[in-house]
Amino acid sequence: MLKRKVKKTAMKFAQNPTWPKQRYGLLKGLALAFFLLASVMPPTVLANESEKTTFDSTTTLQTILTSSHRSEPNRLRDKYRHPAQTLEFFGLRSNMSVVELWPGGGWYTEILAPFVAQKGQLIVTNFAPNQNKQALAFQELLAAHPEVFGKVKVVEINPPTELTLAPENSVDMVVTFRNIHNWVKAGYASSVYAAAYKALKPGGILGVEEHRAKPGISLQESIKTGYMSEDGVIAAVEKAGFKLVGKSEINANPKDTKNYPGGVWTLPPTLSQGQKDRQRFLAIGESDRMTLKFVKPKTS
Repeated sequence: MLKRKVKKTAMKFAQNPTWPKQRYGLLKGLALAFFLLASVMPPTVLANESEKTTFDSTTTLQTILTSSHRSEPNRLRDKYRHPAQTLEFFGLRSNMSVVELWPGGGWYTEILAPFVAQKGQLIVTNFAPNQNKQALAFQELLAAHPEVFGKVKVVEINPPTELTLAPENSVDMVVTFRNIHNWVKAGYASSVYAAAYKALKPGGILGVEEHRAKPGISLQESIKTGYMSEDGVIAAVEKAGFKLVGKSEINANPKDTKNYPGGVWTLPPTLSQGQKDRQRFLAIGESDRMTLKFVKPKTS
């Protein structure tokens, strides 16, 4: 339609002998510009529309993992973290209310949020954004992508005193990924387990992924290296009232020798040694991890 109109106008003006040649040349240039705009702009607009991320009640974990809302660096870490298999092992369903503890930069949040958005609820903990740079960055991430995170509920915490995750006996699942070593170092791991236990419904699930130490490691060495004793984690969580119902080797890494100068942070993604032996550590990959499933027992 636009092309025909421009062509018709150009021909009309061209047939007028009173128009100076320079004006006719200018008109030809304008006509060419219109032709280019008409042919280029619509496909661009259509491409932008197609890139918008949309999710609904039929969205699967595999669909989310390949979605354009995830950055390429995040997708590259799937081979180490096995997110779909991990969440399926925990028993995640799309109609669940889920609490994600200490989400960090939101790596798992961008998977969990769209999966439960239609039928369930995702609650994430965060520190006060005005007091913590990472907390502010996380809050800005949520705000910048309402199509993905618009239904996420943020609970502000300040451990060990402020640790209410949700109303008592109200959520189906609590998950944590590589956080326990930080809780142990800070001295409030037992308080976090107690808060999770309180928030979960009877029969609710606590899913844990954590860097796994060699057997026999001391608590002091765990704090120093970031690797936690699997037996120690299980004992501490069960002390809070949970019952271990499953272990998985989904996130095991036999290449991880666990004897690095910078502890677990020597490996990717942190690579704390910089360029020193970088290729060696990249070849090892991310840490060897325990993946544990606990349940809050149902009352009789």
